Amino acid sequence: MKEVKQVTKKLQKAVAEAIQQFTMIAEGDKIMVCLSGGKDSYTLLDMLLYFQKVAPISFDLIAVNLDQKQPGFPEEVLPTYLTNLQVDYKIIEKNTYKIVMDKTPEGKTTCSLCSRLRRGTLYEAAKDLGCNKIALGHHRNDILETFFLNFFFSGKLETMPPKFKNDAGDLAVLRPLAFCKESDIEVYSDFKDFPIIPCNLCGSQENLQRQNVKQMIADWEKEFPNRNAIMMNALQNVSPSHLLDTKLYDFENLESKVAEDILVD
Repeated sequence: MKEVKQVTKKLQKAVAEAIQQFTMIAEGDKIMVCLSGGKDSYTLLDMLLYFQKVAPISFDLIAVNLDQKQPGFPEEVLPTYLTNLQVDYKIIEKNTYKIVMDKTPEGKTTCSLCSRLRRGTLYEAAKDLGCNKIALGHHRNDILETFFLNFFFSGKLETMPPKFKNDAGDLAVLRPLAFCKESDIEVYSDFKDFPIIPCNLCGSQENLQRQNVKQMIADWEKEFPNRNAIMMNALQNVSPSHLLDTKLYDFENLESKVAEDILVD
């Protein structure tokens, strides 16, 4: 019980830090909380419900689940859970499962197409529900894994930002769990006994590069404790002049820039 109390406080502190640092929530916001049925999204909803009670501002929440019509999906689980929790919710039914399976070549991963279809559907739902913000359940480990996936396989220094605008510019997308450890979320989820719904589409695929990167990061953390925290700090401490992107730093006019700096000094 003591461990659970400590973990709960750690999660609340981490979420509060993310909300404050990235100015995630403002007075009058209506936030759509994307609920997949996994430990992360359940924890996200719990945290936001907590801050809705204690925050000095007023904002609304609505939980939304996209029923993608995966075979064996237990349709009654989330409505029952959310009704008992007395939370406003909306279940969206759209057979993206069939589209993904039809369009994805055999042996290829379904994640990319599934993600695009899900994202578009959720953005549309947010507008229909009058929401100005969307909250997703990605945590610190997801952010680090995505960074290394882009670094190793896409040739980009890029990851999941804690807050961004959609392409249309009319929705803010939030990741309030950005500073939360997955291990803390697991402890919290086990204690709360959330009715977890496993993903039979992407989560069950073997040999995904994300799984390899996840294991690499876990091994690093085991060998060098606190490395994950250091890497997260690195993502918040960027020096464009010490990288190689000419769009971020004016290397062409570097000499004149140095001369200007000397004159100013």
